[in-house]
Amino acid sequence: MADKPHQNLAIIGHVDHGKSTLVGRLLFETGSVPEHIIEQYRDEAASKGKSGFEFAYVMDNLAEERERGVTIDIAHQRFDTDNYYFTIVDTPGHRDFVKNMITGASQADHAVLVVAADDGVAPQTREHVFLARTLGIEELIVAVNKMDVVDYEEATYREVVEDVKELLGQVRFSSDDARFIPISAFEGDNVSEHTGSMSWYEGPTILEALDDLPAMTPPTDAPLRLPIQDVYTISGIGTVPVGRVETGVLRTGDSVSFQPSDVAGEVKTIEMHHEEVPEARPGDNVGFNVRGIGKDDIRRGDVAGPADDPPTVAETFQAQIVVMQHPSVITAGYTPVVHAHTAQVAATFESIDRKLDPASGEVAEENPDFIKSGDAAVVTLRPQKPLVVEPSSEIPELGSFAVRDMGQTIAAGKVLGVNERS
Repeated sequence: MADKPHQNLAIIGHVDHGKSTLVGRLLFETGSVPEHIIEQYRDEAASKGKSGFEFAYVMDNLAEERERGVTIDIAHQRFDTDNYYFTIVDTPGHRDFVKNMITGASQADHAVLVVAADDGVAPQTREHVFLARTLGIEELIVAVNKMDVVDYEEATYREVVEDVKELLGQVRFSSDDARFIPISAFEGDNVSEHTGSMSWYEGPTILEALDDLPAMTPPTDAPLRLPIQDVYTISGIGTVPVGRVETGVLRTGDSVSFQPSDVAGEVKTIEMHHEEVPEARPGDNVGFNVRGIGKDDIRRGDVAGPADDPPTVAETFQAQIVVMQHPSVITAGYTPVVHAHTAQVAATFESIDRKLDPASGEVAEENPDFIKSGDAAVVTLRPQKPLVVEPSSEIPELGSFAVRDMGQTIAAGKVLGVNERS
């Protein structure tokens, strides 16, 4: 089963456009969620007067369990097509979706943009498409959902497609890189099969389009980078850092360095899904024990890498950002929190270097006094505590970040260059 190549898939789009229902339906149609579980949710949904929400419940229950800190085997959010196995990188509707999409768990290879036929392009649709572009997602499948609500009208579908194409053009997404599919996630039309309700549509179903995506080359040849999510002490074993391999390969016997804590040791054991394994590759969630490292030596937000090629610790870094929302303007001196991989560090905008035309990427203004919502810019940031980031051009998995303030995501960015801590 795991021999198939792996793809990380983001499901993006406006909150009420049916993302959860589509995800639940995909998991159900591919046999990833057993029929009796769906039946159980169907009864539960009906008893709460929410008939038809059973597929959404599948995802919401996972989200809730995650909120409560219950460990859920990632298999719940995994499904297979003939050519690939997919992991859905974030639970739709999860309130930190945008943040998660930008930091680490977020490294989606491709995305499905869900747009409701009865509502069309909404503010979040715009925001998520902008993000997908900034984060380097190449291929977009656009699911025009809720076709059952508009009586499967082809004309309505065509209107939505035109609006989305216009939006894609604004953020330099070629509409050649997008495939449009009219669906009803609720009824199951065009998700895994053509049901005959839209005989005017002759293209692929969602699953066929996913199966047809270009393969990604896993970043195994890049140096090891493993952001630490938690550090446990396990009796009889010792200190066990836990995290997800973003790039490279972690092997037993390796000498690894944790930055910015600046400690090193030898990997004694690696465990995945409660079994010892000799190595871990990109996308694997692992716990590993390192000889000579104590619980207080390392912490969440550290990144493990080879001792002879340690992760880069930034004194300052230059980044390209897109400002999504800010109540006023951003000027030099502003200090929000940067979320990069598993780290959260306050960082000061040291300078705003250039304002960019978001449509073309060309420089619109050198050294502007401020930037505001909707602007794209190149800025220099100074983390208030040591932070590992890597240039996006070298290790994209550690080159993207979110800027958060006042409980919301202010901006998304990618690292252009790092001025290393001496």
